[in-house]
Amino acid sequence: QVQFVESGGGLVQPGGSLRLSCLGSGSTFSYFTMNWYRQAPGKQRELVASITSGGRTNYVDSVKGRFTVSRDNAKNTAYLQMNSLKPEDTAVYFCYAVSDFDPRFDYWGQGTQVTVSS
Repeated sequence: QVQFVESGGGLVQPGGSLRLSCLGSGSTFSYFTMNWYRQAPGKQRELVASITSGGRTNYVDSVKGRFTVSRDNAKNTAYLQMNSLKPEDTAVYFCYAVSDFDPRFDYWGQGTQVTVSS
Protein backbone atom coordinates (compact mmCIF):
# COMPACT_ATOMS: atom_id res chain seq x y z
CA GLN A 1 0.00 0.00 0.00
CA VAL A 2 1.53 3.29 -1.14
CA GLN A 3 1.11 6.15 1.29
CA PHE A 4 2.15 9.76 1.45
CA VAL A 5 2.38 11.58 4.76
CA GLU A 6 2.81 15.32 5.24
CA SER A 7 4.55 17.02 8.13
CA GLY A 8 5.93 20.42 9.05
CA GLY A 9 2.81 22.51 9.46
CA GLY A 10 2.21 24.83 12.38
CA LEU A 11 1.59 28.37 13.55
CA VAL A 12 3.86 31.09 12.20
CA GLN A 13 3.81 34.89 12.25
CA PRO A 14 3.35 36.88 9.05
CA GLY A 15 6.65 37.10 7.23
CA GLY A 16 7.85 33.84 8.69
CA SER A 17 8.81 30.56 7.05
CA LEU A 18 7.84 26.91 7.19
CA ARG A 19 9.00 23.85 5.31
CA LEU A 20 6.49 21.11 4.60
CA SER A 21 7.57 17.57 3.85
CA CYS A 22 5.73 14.75 2.10
CA LEU A 23 7.19 11.32 2.73
CA GLY A 24 6.21 8.52 0.37
CA SER A 25 6.37 4.81 0.96
CA GLY A 26 7.48 2.21 -1.56
CA SER A 27 10.22 2.17 -4.16
CA THR A 28 8.57 4.11 -6.98
CA PHE A 29 8.60 7.62 -5.51
CA SER A 30 10.85 8.95 -8.27
CA TYR A 31 8.19 8.14 -10.87
CA PHE A 32 5.53 10.35 -9.31
CA THR A 33 4.71 13.96 -10.07
CA MET A 34 4.33 15.58 -6.67
CA ASN A 35 1.76 18.30 -6.16
CA TRP A 36 1.00 20.54 -3.21
CA TYR A 37 -2.60 21.66 -2.75
CA ARG A 38 -4.16 23.79 -0.05
CA GLN A 39 -7.68 24.33 1.19
CA ALA A 40 -8.72 27.27 3.29
CA PRO A 41 -11.99 27.26 5.28
CA GLY A 42 -14.95 27.82 2.98
CA LYS A 43 -12.81 27.71 -0.15
CA GLN A 44 -12.09 25.14 -2.83
CA ARG A 45 -8.88 23.17 -2.81
CA GLU A 46 -6.30 24.82 -5.03
CA LEU A 47 -3.07 23.67 -6.61
CA VAL A 48 -0.16 25.60 -5.14
CA ALA A 49 2.93 24.01 -6.67
CA SER A 50 4.06 20.90 -8.45
CA ILE A 51 7.27 19.15 -9.43
CA THR A 52 7.52 16.47 -12.07
CA SER A 53 9.69 13.38 -11.91
CA GLY A 54 12.12 15.25 -14.14
CA GLY A 55 12.27 18.22 -11.79
CA ARG A 56 10.14 20.68 -13.72
CA THR A 57 8.26 23.00 -11.36
CA ASN A 58 5.12 25.06 -11.55
CA TYR A 59 3.51 27.53 -9.14
CA VAL A 60 0.25 29.38 -8.73
CA ASP A 61 0.80 33.10 -9.21
CA SER A 62 0.02 33.99 -5.60
CA VAL A 63 3.05 32.07 -4.27
CA LYS A 64 5.62 32.72 -7.00
CA GLY A 65 8.81 34.09 -5.53
CA ARG A 66 7.85 33.01 -2.01
CA PHE A 67 7.39 29.22 -2.19
CA THR A 68 9.81 26.63 -3.56
CA VAL A 69 8.92 23.02 -4.33
CA SER A 70 11.65 20.40 -4.43
CA ARG A 71 12.18 16.67 -4.08
CA ASP A 72 14.80 14.25 -2.81
CA ASN A 73 14.18 10.91 -4.46
CA ALA A 74 16.79 9.19 -2.30
CA LYS A 75 14.69 10.12 0.73
CA ASN A 76 11.30 9.53 -0.94
CA THR A 77 10.39 13.06 0.09
CA ALA A 78 8.96 16.16 -1.53
CA TYR A 79 9.24 19.56 0.11
CA LEU A 80 7.45 22.88 0.02
CA GLN A 81 9.57 25.71 1.39
CA MET A 82 7.30 28.63 2.25
CA ASN A 83 8.82 32.04 2.92
CA SER A 84 7.32 35.47 3.51
CA LEU A 85 4.13 33.84 4.68
CA LYS A 86 0.92 35.86 4.69
CA PRO A 87 -2.33 35.36 6.61
CA GLU A 88 -4.01 34.38 3.34
CA ASP A 89 -1.67 31.38 3.14
CA THR A 90 -3.51 29.88 6.09
CA ALA A 91 -4.94 26.54 5.00
CA VAL A 92 -4.62 22.80 5.25
CA TYR A 93 -1.85 21.76 2.87
CA PHE A 94 -1.99 18.40 1.10
CA CYS A 95 0.48 16.55 -1.03
CA TYR A 96 -0.95 14.70 -4.01
CA ALA A 97 1.13 12.17 -5.91
CA VAL A 98 0.30 11.08 -9.45
CA SER A 99 2.09 8.24 -11.20
CA ASP A 100 3.84 9.17 -14.45
CA PHE A 101 3.05 5.67 -15.78
CA ASP A 102 -0.68 5.66 -15.08
CA PRO A 103 -2.50 8.70 -13.62
CA ARG A 104 -5.13 6.36 -12.21
CA PHE A 105 -2.54 5.63 -9.54
CA ASP A 106 -2.87 8.77 -7.46
CA TYR A 107 -2.57 9.31 -3.73
CA TRP A 108 -3.49 12.07 -1.32
CA GLY A 109 -1.80 12.72 1.99
CA GLN A 110 -3.83 13.45 5.11
CA GLY A 111 -2.96 17.16 5.18
CA THR A 112 -1.11 19.44 7.56
CA GLN A 113 -2.42 22.70 9.00
CA VAL A 114 -0.57 25.94 8.31
CA THR A 115 -1.73 28.99 10.23
CA VAL A 116 -0.22 32.41 9.62
CA SER A 117 -1.22 34.81 12.35
CA SER A 118 0.24 37.35 14.73
